[in-house]
Order: sequence, then C-alpha cells, then structure tokens
Amino acid sequence: MSDNSPLKIDHIGIAVEDIESKKKLYAEVMGLEYKGEETIEDQGVRVAFFRIGETNIELLEPLGEDTPVGKFLQKRGEGIHHIALAVKGIEQVIDSYRSDGVRMIDEKPRIGAHGKRIAFLHPSATGGVLLEICEE
Repeated sequence: MSDNSPLKIDHIGIAVEDIESKKKLYAEVMGLEYKGEETIEDQGVRVAFFRIGETNIELLEPLGEDTPVGKFLQKRGEGIHHIALAVKGIEQVIDSYRSDGVRMIDEKPRIGAHGKRIAFLHPSATGGVLLEICEE
C-alpha cells in the first residue's frame, strides 16, 4: 500500500430526480440514519446524506438541467453517479495520479459537501466509473 492509497470508501453518490421522494426509502424502509442536507450552489446540486457504518450514501438532486448531475440524469437516468474515496494529502495524490498518466477532471482540489476538499478522476481513466477523491 502506497502513501497515495485511499483510506476507505467515503461515500457513494446516487443521482436522483427528487430527494424528497427517495427519503422514505433510505431512512424509513432501509433504516439508514438521515444526516441532513446541503446545497452546493457552485456544483448545482442539493445533497441528502444517509449514514451506513463509516460510509455515507449521498442522494444528489440537480438544481437545474444544465448542471453535471442534471446532464447525468438526462443521459443515464437515476443511479450511481460516483464513488468517493477518502485520501490523505489530496494534492500529492492528484500529482501522483497525474504523473502516472491518470486523466483528472480536477487538476486541483475544490470544496465539496461538508467542506471537504475534492477532486474527480475522469471516467475514461477508471473503466467508466466516476471516482472522487476527498479529504477532510
């Protein structure tokens, strides 16, 4: 395991048309702990958080059709949008991935939900999966 190895799965992001219509399933039917919501204007998304063990499930509702999640829903419909991996030293991890030829969406970290520093790897580099790395 290298210093750049992810520490754990931080969260799984699931794109949904409407958070309100999904809350009952995740909180009441499945019994996951509802941890609140956050709107991230610069990413055009409203996020609801549900805790399962040391991981979160994040329901992602677009604030408009012309947002990344809005475009994802138009193209693919509801479903898993991304998997986020917790890392330590996000700048060094990005640099290491880039030097190994990994295509990044984000060349530098930006701020995501809960104030975490985040960066996305391009799906073309990960077998079609949108991976996010994040750091507290």
